[in-house]
Amino acid sequence: MEPHTVAAPSEGGDRRPSEAPPSVDALARSVADVGLPHPLLVQAARAAVTAGDPASARDRAEAARARLQRPVVNATGVLLHTNLGRAPVTWAQGARAVNVELDLGSGRRGRRGETATAALRALTGAEDAVVVNNGAAAVLLALAALAAGRPVIVSRGELVEIGGGFRIPEVLASSGARLVEVGTTNRTRRSDYEDAVAAVAAAGGLTPVILKVHQSNYRVVGFTSSVPVGELAGLGVPVVADIGSGLLDAAAPWVRGGPPGWLAGEPAARQTLRHGAALVTFSGDKLLGGPQAGVVAGRADLVAACARHPLARALRPGAMVLGALQQVLLAYARGDGDAVPLWRMASAGEDGLRARSAAVAAVVPGAKVVPCRSVVGGGALPGVEIPSAGVAVPGDVAASLRRHEPPVVATVRAGSTVCDLRTVDPADDVVVARALSAALGA
Repeated sequence: MEPHTVAAPSEGGDRRPSEAPPSVDALARSVADVGLPHPLLVQAARAAVTAGDPASARDRAEAARARLQRPVVNATGVLLHTNLGRAPVTWAQGARAVNVELDLGSGRRGRRGETATAALRALTGAEDAVVVNNGAAAVLLALAALAAGRPVIVSRGELVEIGGGFRIPEVLASSGARLVEVGTTNRTRRSDYEDAVAAVAAAGGLTPVILKVHQSNYRVVGFTSSVPVGELAGLGVPVVADIGSGLLDAAAPWVRGGPPGWLAGEPAARQTLRHGAALVTFSGDKLLGGPQAGVVAGRADLVAACARHPLARALRPGAMVLGALQQVLLAYARGDGDAVPLWRMASAGEDGLRARSAAVAAVVPGAKVVPCRSVVGGGALPGVEIPSAGVAVPGDVAASLRRHEPPVVATVRAGSTVCDLRTVDPADDVVVARALSAALGA
């Protein structure tokens, strides 16, 4: 029997009824130069044949290759771009075993992530800390360990939805806690919490927990009021404060010249604990500038309860996450903000950004230096803009930039494609210049 051959599709992509379908394997081998492993090429070829359009196999294979996770250049001006992995982290580990749970002194099993938790204690003033795999997991674990079967008091103005559709009421329900709403969307007073605590006591219920949720991804302005952690801590029940973005210390001692003005008002772990929170929870990949992780820090007995809870094992991070987090936290402990890529980007001066932009524009035909307004992103500091500078070229060439190797992700504004250099590592300026030149056909 003769092998099948790949026939060009008729107009419209339909095969004539008399034609035999092409060999999927042969079709996959014909696009082997795309560079994907053969099983993935087979998938693309099979999809093309099923669609009656064998000639589309190459496009499908190239589209599959484009979906592979790989490094990109973030020229969007969004420091913590959720679709681009939020905080950029430099981390490499050889193919060796690591002492993730081995005490090298005693030779016995040790505590997972001990160096990271020791650094967190030093940097936040917490009695202890535990690391999980993301910020939502930190809230879930804290509530499951402290408040399962108990009422949890939350202001109606703090019943937020975070990225991916996760909502505080749903996290509460998953933890086994019972939601008690107080106040209104825009105004909640101390007396609202006092009344809720008194009502639980009068009913003979279990001691409640107060959950204070930072409105990290939106703002309510105008006729508003909320109750600070310090006042809530005086009500005699544990306060769990989800500060969200992971700022360790409002003083930002790792930033030369002190904290930038745009950090004003952002809650920090050290100050929140000092004001009386029993626990704080926050993300590792936002203003902490580390890998995706979550942290629960505060009173030693409550952290121990979290660590003992069955969920803790399901939510624990692996060795690579703990290694990357340890590296970032040790940089903070040294006061070396320049070693944390997020803070290098955030602290870059406008003059330097304009000079870099001018150097890029000088080698890209038709490019010009433009002022930009970077944002923090990642569900942190909504409405805050940071003056920046970048390069603009006429027209929409964003798709072409994404096809470059490595891909460059830019924005399109007012008919021009803009690359904000605040979020570009200086070593990648040459990549941006080459990608822009290629996109413009220069």
